[in-house]
Amino acid sequence: MALQIHEAWILLFVIPALVTPAAISHEDYPADEGDQTSSNDNLIFDDYRGKGCVDDSGFVYKLGERFFPGHSNCPCVCTEDGPVCDQPECPKIHPKCTKVEHNGCCPECKEVKNFCEYHGKNYKILEEFKPSPCEWCRCEPSNEVHCVVADCAVPECVNPVYEPEQCCPVCKNG
Repeated sequence: MALQIHEAWILLFVIPALVTPAAISHEDYPADEGDQTSSNDNLIFDDYRGKGCVDDSGFVYKLGERFFPGHSNCPCVCTEDGPVCDQPECPKIHPKCTKVEHNGCCPECKEVKNFCEYHGKNYKILEEFKPSPCEWCRCEPSNEVHCVVADCAVPECVNPVYEPEQCCPVCKNG
């Protein structure tokens, strides 16, 4: 019996020494909230300078490789100093452009506004229209509407009358 007690004491002292800290996983002993949030602050990222380039999504490109970063449609080449991207002088977009496509390196106008909008209605360039009996308007090539308001003569009667669809008052009773 004394031999069994002696073996039990040996097991109590030897087994804890065999269990290494690496054998204990973090899932077995969850950290408190303070430890969990601070563990992300200590992340170490590889230094790719001189070895490659990293785009916005974290993808790594080899030296000399051509790629298109997420923020631009202009091509870049990966160099030892980092990405070198084309920076062309793009033509200005026409102010009347209503549809712009960003498929290439420079934005491109696909549709130019070819009308005027006035009080919720569209009019063709150089089209003339009358929004009211006293107004005469025209859609100019600049896509702006220019209007002229009729200048009525002062009626020479006591009780002038406004007729429907007429701009100026008329004298009914002489």
